[in-house]
Amino acid sequence: MTDLSAAAASGSDGPPARPLPVRSPRVRAALGGVVVLALLGVGAAVVATVATPGGEVVAVPTGSEGAGGGVLDGGDPSAAGFGEPPVVVLHVLGAVVEPGIVELPPGSRVVDAIAAAGGPTDEADLAAVNLARVVVDGEQLRLPAVGEAPAAGVPGAGPGSGSGGAGPGSGSASVAADGRININTADAAGLEQLPGVGPAIAARIIAWREQNGPFRSVDELTAVSGIGEKTLDGLRDQATV
Repeated sequence: MTDLSAAAASGSDGPPARPLPVRSPRVRAALGGVVVLALLGVGAAVVATVATPGGEVVAVPTGSEGAGGGVLDGGDPSAAGFGEPPVVVLHVLGAVVEPGIVELPPGSRVVDAIAAAGGPTDEADLAAVNLARVVVDGEQLRLPAVGEAPAAGVPGAGPGSGSGGAGPGSGSASVAADGRININTADAAGLEQLPGVGPAIAARIIAWREQNGPFRSVDELTAVSGIGEKTLDGLRDQATV
């Protein structure tokens, strides 16, 4: 017997080969579920990635972050300029220590404006103005000195105080013989008797005529900010120059 025959003979005498085990479909499904769960667990532990149009993989950061990398929050309302209080701007001159432009909070009074201009001088005639009057934005306030005749139409003195004319019907130069208001001589209180004219517009009328001189006609009131054709038509018959 040759060596090959001996090997064949010896192989045939060994134990029979064991067949490979065949798993049922139910077992295979269970194993597949375990693999999927394992992959999901690994994926939750890494940072998610996305591909850019160029093919580059970019990590997507977690959390609420803005484009600049910072975490988004509600922001600071004050940083956007909200809540800034408005101011009233007026020109204080005359017998004050520091005449000029002052800024005050709304609702301020003449006494506050004088204080903001450094206070009155020793020559100031405080009795010539109404210290309790509420100032309006854009007005010019003049504090006269003792013995000085206040300029006509200066806002700040009430009717009959001797510092800007009396009210309508008192026989002063601010009221014509026919009862119309003279817009060149009337004080703030007198101008406010005109239809459509409130404290703010009255102050603008006075400021305009102090800067430009007397009005040449009632129609020239349209040069004052806040007075349009409609307002002019409503007061034309009750005003004069």
